[in-house]
Amino acid sequence: MPRTPSRRSLLAGSAGAALAAPLLGAAPAHAAGPGGGKRRLVPGADVAAGQDWRMLRGRKVGVVSNPTGILLDARHIVDSMAETKGLNIVGVFGPEHGFRGSAQAGESEPEFEDPRTGLTVYDAYGADAKKLADLFTKAGADTIVFDIQDVGVRFYTYIWMMFNSMVAARSIGARFVVLDRPNPIGRRADGPLLTPKFSSGVGLRPIIQQHGMSVGELARYFNGELLPEEGKGGTVELEVVEVRGWRPDALAQETGLPWVPPSPNMPTPDTATVYAGTGYFEGTNLSEGRGTTQPFQFIGAPYLDHHYSDRLNARKLPGVLFREGYFVPTFNLYEGETCAGVQLMVTDPRRCEPIRTAVAMLVEAAKYDGFAWREDDWDEERPFWIDKLSGSTRLRKMIDAGEDVDALTAAWRGEVREFERARRPYLLYR
Repeated sequence: MPRTPSRRSLLAGSAGAALAAPLLGAAPAHAAGPGGGKRRLVPGADVAAGQDWRMLRGRKVGVVSNPTGILLDARHIVDSMAETKGLNIVGVFGPEHGFRGSAQAGESEPEFEDPRTGLTVYDAYGADAKKLADLFTKAGADTIVFDIQDVGVRFYTYIWMMFNSMVAARSIGARFVVLDRPNPIGRRADGPLLTPKFSSGVGLRPIIQQHGMSVGELARYFNGELLPEEGKGGTVELEVVEVRGWRPDALAQETGLPWVPPSPNMPTPDTATVYAGTGYFEGTNLSEGRGTTQPFQFIGAPYLDHHYSDRLNARKLPGVLFREGYFVPTFNLYEGETCAGVQLMVTDPRRCEPIRTAVAMLVEAAKYDGFAWREDDWDEERPFWIDKLSGSTRLRKMIDAGEDVDALTAAWRGEVREFERARRPYLLYR
């Protein structure tokens, strides 16, 4: 997601390498069942396609999706829908990076006619609820289908496009259908709660940083908790097509599902595992590894040295190791410069605590004289990007005051417990 989001996306309050699509486990997907047995895992899109898309028949359908909206045979849902007699697909709406995935971070694909299907693809990145309502109306949609792979983190912008799309659908009286997919980092809830003052395109409304819900569950939470407080209030007509055979604590590495990068800098499940934490480095003057083969796992800057990895390994953080690493980003921050730092290696994704890990990395980085928080000169009232990512000034101020990891992570423990209680009625998978 964006290192430097466009100003329009932030003011709207929403959320050039093409996406590669390595298939990890091309055989039919299975997940571990009770006693270690196997059971077939079927994403919501495949459930709907297996029913010949009957829930969409007789409707004028708009689809919000990107390259992750595939079936188990690797075909995109829009291609399947367009080939299905009796379905009326009136338009496709592309998020950040675009519908076909050709745009880099903070960018989108302009409106175009999709050569495979002949459908109009609208540029919806950065659109608020009103703009989305206008686009849905322009297309003539009375049903909006959402199918995008999320990575379970508040500052990954696709969930806020879903939120705005739900508000927009409500405003025009449209039905909203979510084709659900597993959360690749599981059920764990962690991290600080967003405070309303720091609402932005990387966090519109108060949820915690690692929400631990599928997009379908999150849509139910939005509908029950947030939409009634939005605009004129009320809920949207919502249907979630559930994943079959998914145990919600299963991680992406355990599902056997194909992994299509949800964005250009999310190439593997291990990237998703750590991103909930190392996304914080977008708010610093360290490189978060954009322009390398392992974004969000290579972390460094010209002013770091080999002591950085030594100090981090000495902390014995669960599920990870830090390899002393040197890299030269091919684009973005420090393009063409040698950065010293670490390669964050996931040794056990189930034990890894990404936010605690990243906080430790920030604490150690802040001990270097060259360290600084990223400041945005276009936002005089909220200049620090880390405050938008973490949801308040608390993390930054505590690190500046010399607080260590235990105190920092304890600061939001109560917020996590409260969010876990609030989300409970909306969970679909037990």
